[in-house]
Amino acid sequence: MIRTEAIAFNAFQVNTYLVWDETGDCLVVDPAFYSDGEKEEFEAIIAAKGLAIKGMINTHCHVDHVLGIRYMKSKHGCSFRAHRDEGPVVESVPMLGELFGWRVEPLEGIDEFLEDNESVTIGNHTLLSIHVPGHSMGSLAFYSSEGRFVITGDALFQGSIGRTDLPGGDYDTLIESIRKRLMVLPPETVVHPGHGPSTSIGKEAAENPFLRGFL
Repeated sequence: MIRTEAIAFNAFQVNTYLVWDETGDCLVVDPAFYSDGEKEEFEAIIAAKGLAIKGMINTHCHVDHVLGIRYMKSKHGCSFRAHRDEGPVVESVPMLGELFGWRVEPLEGIDEFLEDNESVTIGNHTLLSIHVPGHSMGSLAFYSSEGRFVITGDALFQGSIGRTDLPGGDYDTLIESIRKRLMVLPPETVVHPGHGPSTSIGKEAAENPFLRGFL
């Protein structure tokens, strides 16, 4: 059985997701911890659950979602995996970090590119990557058909959608991504967003004001 749990980190309350199964192998999605206290909290949760970190993946690479990348690489030996179109976003991380009072060292690029419709293995299970540009050019969602959930990053939220006023963002592209790539998932699929509470595909199809007239 594949499971997931969110832990909110940093001033932007980014949902960092732990995804694991019966093997105890764990995949970390969007490591966003910044302070020493947050890193200690992360390690304590991993230890308490008896999980073994086997890798990390990113939905996208805005600075609030990548604050824990260097720690994960040095502490756990994880490769930095994201869509190739996030390259320019990665380069801007130190500059954007300064705007929010974060000292963020350069990430030296993405180690492994994740493509659309790529299977990401964790234990005995897989997540399917879904390219959902619009919030950023290389935004990805990660879907588990068996677990009946999708981790959407900042593409889709409960009652809202991701902002599109940052470099690489585009409103029409995001709406099209949500309509063609996410709303086609089963309505009972649980949506785990990059910020805030979980929802479902069916609930957002029926109630999300940004999607009215597009579905």
